[in-house]
Amino acid sequence: MNFLFNYVLMLADDALIIAQRLSEWAYRAPFLEEDIALSNISLDLFGRATLFFNYAASIKGSDSDADDLAFKRHEREYVNLLLCEQPNGHFGDTIIRQFLFDSFYYLFFSKLLKSSDEQLAAIASKSIKEVTYHLRHSSKWVIRLGDGTSESNKKIQESINHFWMYSDEFFIMNEVDEKMQEMKVGVNREALKSVWLKNVKKVFKKANVKIPNETNMISGGKQGLHTEHLGHLLSEMQYLQRAFPDAKW
Repeated sequence: MNFLFNYVLMLADDALIIAQRLSEWAYRAPFLEEDIALSNISLDLFGRATLFFNYAASIKGSDSDADDLAFKRHEREYVNLLLCEQPNGHFGDTIIRQFLFDSFYYLFFSKLLKSSDEQLAAIASKSIKEVTYHLRHSSKWVIRLGDGTSESNKKIQESINHFWMYSDEFFIMNEVDEKMQEMKVGVNREALKSVWLKNVKKVFKKANVKIPNETNMISGGKQGLHTEHLGHLLSEMQYLQRAFPDAKW
């Protein structure tokens, strides 16, 4: 197993899949300014995915490129977190999904900056600047919705209750994670959990919402075991490549 390739691929898939989800908000956001904000965040994430896919392709070699990895794999070959593939739902659902994701990756890239792998450290350096803005954006919306009307508070709490089951997967260390940490290339995900939880609780307190008391956690994305939603997402994302293989502009 090429541990570095698989590690980079996990990071690429996370960015790609949630970017694809966010792109579905184009021209559908609550108002123009937010339409632009979500589109820009989506573009940032597509850019992050491209950097990781290009690096993964260079590790793999054999004439593969970023597009091959992004568009020519089957569902079980994707190793993104389950949270990333969940449908947008209403605006509050998207905000909670993004807030949980941003809160984790802000901490993750802060640590990846120190990677012994120069390429990963460079990508982290670029990504941390973007995710700082992403987290500020999603945090403000959690507070705005939670501390808004009784209806917005109710809906954002329901969103938290729904998406919380996917949050534990952020911190699961599989064989690839452990090997990369041992080589001082990757990040100890488990060590991020306490700080992540503290930061999330701080925002939730301001928003007058809370973490669910009892939740059955779900994982499997990093092992290629996905929800039904990924298949539908990929059928749309990969349509052009499958209809017109290797098409060029």
